[in-house]
Amino acid sequence: MEQRRQDQITVIPSLKEVYADRFAIGAAVSPQTIVTQKELLAAHYGSLTAENEMKPVSVQPEEGRFTFEDADRIARFAEEHGMQMRGHTLVWHNQTPDWMFVDGQGQPAGRDLVLQRMKDHIGAVVGRYKDRIKVWDVVNEAVSDEGPQLLRPSKWLETAGEEFIRRAFEYAHEADPDALLFYNDYNECHPDKRDRIHRLLKSLKEQGTPVHGMGMQGHWSLQRPSADEIRAAVELYASLDLQLHITELDVSVFEWDDKRTDLLEPTAEMLEAQERRYEEIFGLLREYSGVITSVTFWGAADDYTWLDHFPVRSRKNWPFLFDMNHQPKGSFWKVARL
Repeated sequence: MEQRRQDQITVIPSLKEVYADRFAIGAAVSPQTIVTQKELLAAHYGSLTAENEMKPVSVQPEEGRFTFEDADRIARFAEEHGMQMRGHTLVWHNQTPDWMFVDGQGQPAGRDLVLQRMKDHIGAVVGRYKDRIKVWDVVNEAVSDEGPQLLRPSKWLETAGEEFIRRAFEYAHEADPDALLFYNDYNECHPDKRDRIHRLLKSLKEQGTPVHGMGMQGHWSLQRPSADEIRAAVELYASLDLQLHITELDVSVFEWDDKRTDLLEPTAEMLEAQERRYEEIFGLLREYSGVITSVTFWGAADDYTWLDHFPVRSRKNWPFLFDMNHQPKGSFWKVARL
């Protein structure tokens, strides 16, 4: 790619090529963005994650009725452009259809039925993409954010008990023994939740569960988590002999308690702070490239991000390295110039 600056042509380095010797660079996509961001994705990203199209409700909205069309479209795009894919996600408390937990009489389904449905779902999805997807987020966001309990309340926990996590990994491993299987979560650097996630992963490893990696989502802001908190989390998870992936990276220009809705574009101060933040983050990621093997942004450019709706409804955010027109921001140059 090229960019014209002050009547001169500046060659824009490919992000995936810059980091080829360190870790894969990926982006989350949708059936829309593989069209609207096609050139950008092909130039800079070597790995794709379907944002929503491989989640349970998207691929099996009714028992036995699979709707793989959108997921297949993304998988074909990846294959046509020589990209890897991360599968996301097999078991989650959210975006899972209610039928999974109801029996034929409309009553709450029992443990055995729920686990059988989980096994069937995982087998069908992992089996379909066995030749194209070799990394899966098997269980997503199962750990509680606060309080004494290890796991968050969910229908999976209610019906199948804590073993639903171990079973999900076993079913995924059975469906594709060669795939790398990850646990994935947010707030992964917050000390309390970090320690709970570590406790869960340690327990799974001690039980011989085929879990191979920890997915650190990386929904971060200009200030939080601190570099020390990120470092501590990386070292703690890596101590379990797990691969680490940053799976959903974005850097919000708003802090959590900033509820402003009046900005039509980021301020100069926000962009400067974002540059410093990305420089700090990627400096740390490069330092740990021996255990971090993939870094995926939860999007590719500022024209589309889930943060436009969260946590403040319909507010625009600008969390990526590329702007609304797919041009590199100052943050890009901080990341691309090693």
